[in-house]
Amino acid sequence: MPNAQDIRRRIKSVKNIEQITKAMKMVAAARLRRAQEKAAASLPYTQKVREVLASVASHASDLSHPLLEVREVKNIAYLVLSADKGLAGAYSSNVIKEVLPRIAGKANSSVITVGRKARDYFKRRGYRIDEEFTGFSEKPTLQHAINIARSVGEGFKSGRYDEIHLVYTVFHSAITQKATSVKLLPIEDVAASDADANPSDYIFEPSAEEVLNHLVPQYLETTIYGALLQASASELGARMTAMGSATDNAEELIAKLILNYNKIRQATITREISEIVGGAEALK
Repeated sequence: MPNAQDIRRRIKSVKNIEQITKAMKMVAAARLRRAQEKAAASLPYTQKVREVLASVASHASDLSHPLLEVREVKNIAYLVLSADKGLAGAYSSNVIKEVLPRIAGKANSSVITVGRKARDYFKRRGYRIDEEFTGFSEKPTLQHAINIARSVGEGFKSGRYDEIHLVYTVFHSAITQKATSVKLLPIEDVAASDADANPSDYIFEPSAEEVLNHLVPQYLETTIYGALLQASASELGARMTAMGSATDNAEELIAKLILNYNKIRQATITREISEIVGGAEALK
């Protein structure tokens, strides 16, 4: 049974941990608000790009672009968005669980990772990682999305990949985030769905072909950027929730330790009083 000094030491240690987790929760909460605002602000622009791209594709079906080319699927790449740091609950593991059944045991599958957690997981287990991006999972910028889009776009146009899937986490709330997978390339579903939902009539200048050549890479960039923002908000929400739970657990543990400490202290005092009384009785 631990003595009073051991319990005091443990209480001090847990209080230090509680201060750290509380600070991390507050930092994550402050960053989460900004990440939510960015994610919400990017949605209208992404939707409008989809709408214009659908209109171009529906009005100029004879036009083509390398990123729209549908071919026999021989090699598939998965762009996985995870966290750079831990202490975010099951955030990164949920993303990995989403992609793992799709690539396990398949020689024609490769991984492009964003974030150290996914990179380390797949590297330790011998999966093929074609490219990795790290250092910005909490604060992604448009330039990061452009760099990733340029990389995956070149891989698709060169024939290295026949399909590219994007695996990321959709942010619903600080408590609820859902890992999901969408086909990123080739871009083939946007025309049918968005053209029917938004039957807008556009006049294209200088030509529909020029607009398409400019719009398709931009659509790829905005889709990846939107996913990065969703993943960032999800990571911060998961970290805020995890650190809040850790703080609550620390407070509960401290209360139990203080109770045990008081019990041991009381038992020590009672024993000492008994010894004094016993000694006094023996002197009579």
